[in-house]
Amino acid sequence: MERKWWTLVVVSIATFMLLLDITIVNVALPSIQRSLGASFSDLQWVVDAYALTLATLLLTAGSLADLFGRRLAFVAGLLLFTAASLVCGLSGSPLMLILARGAQGIGGAIMFATSLALLAQAFSGRERGTAFGVWGAVIASAAAVGPLLGGALTDGLGWEYIFFINVPIGALAVLLSLRQLEESRDPEAGGVDWPGLLTFCAALFLLVFALIRANDEGWGSTQTIAELAGSAALLVVFTAVERYTSKPMLDLSLLRKPTFSGAAVVAFTLSAGIFAMFLYIALYIQNIVGLTPFQTGLAFLPMTVMSFVAAPIAGRLSDRVAPRVFFALGMLLVAVGLVLMHGVTPSSDWTALLAGFIVAGVGIGLTNPTIASAAIGVVAPQRAGMASGINSTFRQVGVATGIAGLGAAFQSQVQSRIADLLAGTPAAGTGLAKQVATGNFEQALASVPPQARSTAAQAARQGFVSGLNEILLIGAAIALAGAICGLALVRRRDYVAGAAQVRERAEPAAVA
Repeated sequence: MERKWWTLVVVSIATFMLLLDITIVNVALPSIQRSLGASFSDLQWVVDAYALTLATLLLTAGSLADLFGRRLAFVAGLLLFTAASLVCGLSGSPLMLILARGAQGIGGAIMFATSLALLAQAFSGRERGTAFGVWGAVIASAAAVGPLLGGALTDGLGWEYIFFINVPIGALAVLLSLRQLEESRDPEAGGVDWPGLLTFCAALFLLVFALIRANDEGWGSTQTIAELAGSAALLVVFTAVERYTSKPMLDLSLLRKPTFSGAAVVAFTLSAGIFAMFLYIALYIQNIVGLTPFQTGLAFLPMTVMSFVAAPIAGRLSDRVAPRVFFALGMLLVAVGLVLMHGVTPSSDWTALLAGFIVAGVGIGLTNPTIASAAIGVVAPQRAGMASGINSTFRQVGVATGIAGLGAAFQSQVQSRIADLLAGTPAAGTGLAKQVATGNFEQALASVPPQARSTAAQAARQGFVSGLNEILLIGAAIALAGAICGLALVRRRDYVAGAAQVRERAEPAAVA
């Protein structure tokens, strides 16, 4: 086989592996919680540590690869991701797992940022379109397979194996990379925007940290206010740095194009509204409904299937239907799907979510290809890499902040509802509400007098469901805001002639 096709194989393996770890973890989180004694905020960080490092380093990783060599960067990212996966599986504490997930995200950012450049170097003409199409199909497959594979591994071998499976695959990819990939650099590459990187990382970390800790510390506490104010100040500094530096990691001029800004907002709201919700839905399906991890993966399958069905339809109609129509309709369907999921009770079966899964899946399928084509369609072909990177960054920021923000609302509602239900009972002063709000069901019930445990258990389940119903409506509002922004901002006249040649670079499937 020619070396260029080996390049496609290696890049596809690495991309599949790194994106699989975005979706594969959700169904294993309840098992991780029980095994490591993790709190609710620990589970949030298990997801957010990966999303944050992936989001903040994606653009900078591309610059480093151009400067020092794309093969070198790609192999370094693979090695880091593989080693971090091993540490994830060996983790004996939530903190160890969170730190290892952050390292995974760094490796994933390096691999993801370098993938398209390696393919563009190896292929040209019509074959390049074929290669990008295969790469896009791999992304779609990772999104689809993640919940099922995660559930099967967790049920059959243990949650550790959702990480251990990366080790032999990663080792094989490293060997193939060293043997088959050609080195390439950008002779005009500039330096790394370190001030931009540091301020962006710090701002996002402070924001997520404040949201996750706000219920424990108090929304009006000095610590929470200082963290939120610090995040806002750092974002202002980041904006100033990017405006005046000669080689910005995020070209703010792109955001002055309404269509590009609209695509970025929709990417953010799609991730914050529906993909961030998967953590809480998975916890509900396993902890309240009582399904196994693999059954949970199967429960998510209707949404994935409908997304696959709708995505090619949106692609085929893209030349005849205005992009803003797909944005508005797709995000509106996501909002409707979340509303349809609303209203579950402690006695509901998972099928109570089915109608919402189907409708939201169609919305995701209509929206994702349109986001991708809009992000790169409004820039010249030579800037498609940065445009796609910025769009991917908005996706991951949406996941990270969505999980933190929804979690804050979830915990507040759970705690308030349980406190109301237990008022005047022997369990009222046991701290049950706070314990359940942070995910510690077993510890919470153990602190309740034996004669009150039945009442407490019922209140805990009702409180959890109340919190889920609350954030489903919040997610629907976020998705609706995305629909409005997409309809208002996206304009066909912003598209650049010739950009369609690189449309296949875009991500056709959910990267959450």
